[in-house]
Amino acid sequence: MTKRELKPEYQEGGSKRFEILEKAVRYLQDKRIMQTQADRQHFLINELGLSTSEYMEVLNKASGGALMESVWN
Repeated sequence: MTKRELKPEYQEGGSKRFEILEKAVRYLQDKRIMQTQADRQHFLINELGLSTSEYMEVLNKASGGALMESVWN
């Protein structure tokens, strides 16, 4: 099986990167998907190519800002 790559406009710095990030938020929030958080993180970082900071931003949005609130308190 060959490794698939994102089109350039969806890669980091691309004009449509925000679409991938918004879909990642919905992916993390979806309760119907039977995967652990670690599996979801692995997919987003290793398969979709999110950077660690992008993943943390997406995770924070998916949690409604609770991630950053817990860090600061």
